Amino acid sequence: MDSDTRIGAGDGRFPETRHSAIAAVRDGNAEARALAHETIVAAYWKPVYKYIRIKWKLSNEDAKDLTQSFFLRALEKEFFDGYVSERGSFRTYLRTCLDGFLSNEWKASQRQKRGGDALMLPLEDMAQDDSPDLLFTREWTRSLFELALQSLREQSAERGKAVHYSLFERYDLVEEESRVTYAQLAAESGLSTMTVTNYLSAMRRDFRRVVLEKLREITVTEQEFRSEARALLGADV
Repeated sequence: MDSDTRIGAGDGRFPETRHSAIAAVRDGNAEARALAHETIVAAYWKPVYKYIRIKWKLSNEDAKDLTQSFFLRALEKEFFDGYVSERGSFRTYLRTCLDGFLSNEWKASQRQKRGGDALMLPLEDMAQDDSPDLLFTREWTRSLFELALQSLREQSAERGKAVHYSLFERYDLVEEESRVTYAQLAAESGLSTMTVTNYLSAMRRDFRRVVLEKLREITVTEQEFRSEARALLGADV
């Protein structure tokens, strides 16, 4: 299959502009810190929620409440200020903070188990090894792609490329067994097969660009960014 028929294909070059929310969260400007925190929450809300719900086997509402509490505590106690890039990825650091937060919540629930509104977390589930790294990474990847697709859809609408995105959605965002041919897409949309081919190629390049832009926001060092980019898109420097 030609390399340009896969999402993420491109010329292998990375965007040079860096806008790291992880770095900005330590900014002295309150507005910049707030925006940086919002970016981190947007990227990690679903991974944190899924991790809590699946790893700890909690209900939907309990997992949502704990997710909300974690990010509020992270902002209040400035958890993310303590990240040191030399010690590993920010994703691993955040999950370590999350595990510490959940452990403290469990201890608090034990102290208040005679009454009140304490949430009873199952200690036996916390002790099991369900490959938390794999679970958290999978949900983080899914969340990043969802954010990128949302941004691409909005950008396409603003730039008069709604048809481009519609074709991309019909071809690249469906299971292979449900995928129609370029010729069928051309017939449905009243375009030539060549135009469909060009539109899809443009959308794949744009999607790759947006994914990398989103990734830039939630990595700190160039090494971390490039490592994550290769894992996500198979892109080479």
